[in-house]
Amino acid sequence: MPVERLTLGDPAETAARARALAPGRDSVAGAVRSIVDDVRARGDAALREYVARFDSVAGDLVVGRDELDRALATLDPDVRAGLEAAIANVRAVAEAGLDAEVDVALAQGQRVRLREVPVARAAIYVPGGRAPYPSTVVMGVVTARAAGVGEVVVCAPGAHPVILAACALCGADEVFRMGGAHAVAALAYGTDLVARVDVVAGPGNLFVQEAKRLVCGDVGIDGFAGPSDLVVIASAGADPRLVGLDLAAQAEHGAGTVICAVADDPSLLDAIDLDPGAAAAALVTAPDLAGALAFAEAFAPEHLQLVGAQAEALASDVRSAGCLFVGAESGTAFGDYVAGSNHTLPPAARPASPPASPRATSAAG
Repeated sequence: MPVERLTLGDPAETAARARALAPGRDSVAGAVRSIVDDVRARGDAALREYVARFDSVAGDLVVGRDELDRALATLDPDVRAGLEAAIANVRAVAEAGLDAEVDVALAQGQRVRLREVPVARAAIYVPGGRAPYPSTVVMGVVTARAAGVGEVVVCAPGAHPVILAACALCGADEVFRMGGAHAVAALAYGTDLVARVDVVAGPGNLFVQEAKRLVCGDVGIDGFAGPSDLVVIASAGADPRLVGLDLAAQAEHGAGTVICAVADDPSLLDAIDLDPGAAAAALVTAPDLAGALAFAEAFAPEHLQLVGAQAEALASDVRSAGCLFVGAESGTAFGDYVAGSNHTLPPAARPASPPASPRATSAAG
């Protein structure tokens, strides 16, 4: 797709123009509702039809333990080492985010206890698409395990061997060879083959996210994570080559992805060499860095990078981003894979329902 050049006017209007470069949920809403309703009504019969149609899978939808073990045994040693490093980092960060049980004594004599209570069964959606994403297995399964979730299920369209090896490393209890809106519906409502879950988590394309939107209320969801997007605010000192590489790395997610660079220096944007492929892309000229930040806040990206000393100084003012990356060495791809931060992020930076380990409150006299 071509790279759009935009000049910042009203930040909200310009952000809306950038968002509109990729299709919105309305483009798939009718089709997704039909699929979800069909799977809810007809169960496994409908599920198998959609898997055959969209996932190109024949045979057993359940991945056996032997297949997981074989995938792990044949995994490239360097890939395994990278996954094990990611697992350790993600686990450490996830465990640090868990709150200890707290009792609050109040003046009238009652106690209020705050406690993290894990759900019994959670599903992690691992996207298929152009490449396998074992990192999503790590982000979802390891975090659920850290939260104390009883059973962790993975659904992965295509079930690439690297995905299966990651499931074995992370300790997934069940793995299903399915994806799309039909998989979300099966997990949310249950079928004879697929036991329903308490929470569906993980990123995915518009069909997956719209399905999560439809089933929310009947099952918990983590939020609306995907399609991916990235905004880079660049100022003097930013290396346009590195900015272009960071944008290109996120553009690899393909259609539905939106990537933007915004700067107060048009020559910096001119120097960015970018081929977004199927992703939508925009280079936005702002009158100043305050305007650049206003654009980012209105866009509310999944990932926000600040590159260049003046841009990096804006970090404490950011309010609307799923994850913030500060400095030239804090590329989004680093966080997507191994840094320890979680890459399952809401594009609008607003959680939609309780996480896999919701806080429970109990009161006692």
